[in-house]
Parts: sequence; structure tokens; C-alpha cells
Amino acid sequence: YEIASCLVGSEMCIRDRIYLAQLKGMDRKTARLELKKWFEKFEISDWWNKKVTELSKGMAQKVQFIVTVLHKPKLLIFDEPFSGFDPINANLIKDEILKLNKEGATVIFSTHRMESVEELCENIALINQSKKILDGSVKQIKEENKQGQYIIDYTGILSTRESFDVLSITDLEGDLKRANIKFNQVSKPNDLIAQLTSSVQLFAFSEKIPTINEIF
Repeated sequence: YEIASCLVGSEMCIRDRIYLAQLKGMDRKTARLELKKWFEKFEISDWWNKKVTELSKGMAQKVQFIVTVLHKPKLLIFDEPFSGFDPINANLIKDEILKLNKEGATVIFSTHRMESVEELCENIALINQSKKILDGSVKQIKEENKQGQYIIDYTGILSTRESFDVLSITDLEGDLKRANIKFNQVSKPNDLIAQLTSSVQLFAFSEKIPTINEIF
């Protein structure tokens, strides 16, 4: 990956990236076939004879990605892998990363985009000023940061009680409303529903699980 990065600004033609794959143990014929395959997948076959210096940042990022994964490494390390990509190409790279992981590669990447963490990661570590402030599985961290909040759809009059606070109410269709409520004591869902149905007609009830972005 470091070799691929340092050569992006050189005068090498893109097709000469075959050399980099050979450095990783691929024979020239296999490397060429694999490179052609990736170029077709990313719809960049027209760039085959272009110099890297002729490419935009997004195009160069695609070439970097291809060179990084071309020899199918078991460990991949990315730093902000979606930087410079529009949403369509970011999704293309994301899908390929997920596919590589499913095929057995371990993927480590750093990012400030919490939606990427939510979509891609199984385990995370949050770093602040060079210090790790939390780590664990995404599911575990979200569970640990729940705050007793629920989203309900209802009709009727909902008001704050001793057992819960109404944080927000949004009008939906007709008399239907949606509220974010926070219970002040730990209870079973059936007990919470019983408290609510004593004053409103309930149409939907779900626990609000915090997003990684909210936790961040």
C-alpha cells in the first residue's frame, strides 16, 4: 500500500501498475488479467494508457485502491478510503471492501465518517487526542450507550409523567403523531406499553438505539 501511494504522482502509465503486483508475487500474465478485470469493473478501461499525473484525485484514488487489492492480500489497511469520491463511487468502493472481507480479508481503516463505521465495521476503537476512549463491537457499544429512549406512533394526548419524559413530538398524518420519549426507570417493554396505552392509542413502539454518530 505504501508503494502504491508513493507512486501515484509519478509518470508511470496506469497499465504499468502490473509491476507493483509482480512485487507482491503475482506473475505478469495473471497481474495483467486481474488489472484488466478491475478496470472493467470500475469502468475505467479508457484510462489504460494514461499517466497517473493526468488523473483527478478521485481517479487516482481508484487506481490506488485497485493496486492495493490486486494481489488479494489477507490484511488491508485504509486511511479515509472514501476521500475524494462522489456518493456513487464511494458506494462502489464500500461494496468491494465488504466483498473482500467476506472472502476472508481482514480490513482495518481509519475514518471520520461515522456512517461508514455504522455500515462497514464489526469492531471499532474511538481515538481522541491519541488516546483510546472506547472500543468493542459496534453492537456492544450501541447497547452500552442506550438511554432508555423509545419512538412511538400514537393518537391521543401524550404528556410527561413521573415515569417518563416526552422529548419531542412530530405530526404525521391526520391525528397520528410520533414522539421520542425517555423512561426514567428500567422496565420491560410490555410494562412500558401498558403505561402508554392507558392514555393513548398506540400504533408503533420501538427502542431508540443510538447511532455511532450520536455516540461520537
